[in-house]
Amino acid sequence: MAKKRFQREEKPITLMSVLTTKQVGVLLKTVPNWSKRDQTIVRTFQFEGFLKGITFVNRIAGKAQKCNHHPDIDISFDKVTLALTTREEGGITEKDFFLARQCDEILSKYFAPWLARIPSQEH
Repeated sequence: MAKKRFQREEKPITLMSVLTTKQVGVLLKTVPNWSKRDQTIVRTFQFEGFLKGITFVNRIAGKAQKCNHHPDIDISFDKVTLALTTREEGGITEKDFFLARQCDEILSKYFAPWLARIPSQEH
């Protein structure tokens, strides 16, 4: 009996253009608390302890995996810093702003009840 060969279905690759400095500036207004640093957009979130920060990172990881866009993540006790860039394009694209909005939505949806209790408003 002959073996069937399965052809691997190729997923279409969507190329995104690197945004200009002006475009980044306009889009930064749509994601408060994010800022541009070199070829990334960055935000530091503050949590009520280490475990809340880890829970946040785990939720971000799920979203990042679904859209195949993975942030650089720095965890320092009660602070989580995310840096977003589109590596395959060599800079900031709309994909980065999409994930930034997803991160902000996760913060609002799952962590909003205690945000007001954090002394520093730099979440």
